[in-house]
Order: sequence, then C-alpha cells, then structure tokens
Amino acid sequence: MSTLHTVNKSPFERSNLDSCLGHVVAGDSIILIEDAVYAALSGTSVTARMADAAKQFRICVLGPDLQARGMDTGAVIDGITVVDYGGFVDLAAESRVVNAWL
Repeated sequence: MSTLHTVNKSPFERSNLDSCLGHVVAGDSIILIEDAVYAALSGTSVTARMADAAKQFRICVLGPDLQARGMDTGAVIDGITVVDYGGFVDLAAESRVVNAWL
C-alpha cells in the first residue's frame, strides 16, 4: 500500500503541487481537487510537467470539481484519470496514508 497525496490549491497561485511532486515516490497516487484541478488541463504552463509525472505516478482529478469550474473533461491531460467521489474514496481506501498538501 502507498500514500495518496491530495492537492487542493491552484499551481498558478501556490507551490504545494511542486512540493508534492518533489516528495511523491513510486507506488504513490496524487488526486487534484478543488482549485488544483487547473493543473490537469492541457495547454497550460504546467502541462508538460504533469504529463511527465503522469507517466511515473497515478494521477487523478476529481470530476465534480472540474465541472464546478466549468471545465470539460476532454481537456484533461492524457494519462490523468478523471474520478468521481466514489473513485476518490476508493483511492483513499487503497492507500496506507493520505497526505494533504495544503
């Protein structure tokens, strides 16, 4: 079992996503929630870094938070999985520890 890292701040306002990516290890998962969902979108300054990270780690984004911000799931970077609340619960249940990057 591994660690689930939750990130909730926009990567364009805070550095918690960078901190998370610097500490995540093989087998860990990351879920982007609240304003961190902006990091999951194609065509931004963090797209390349997120696409590279998605090749190494399991990265998910909370679909209802995308929708609440008027974003289309079709704009999500390849390799990042859109999950619903049930999927979020499953990620937490599969993990030994949940670490919130606030």
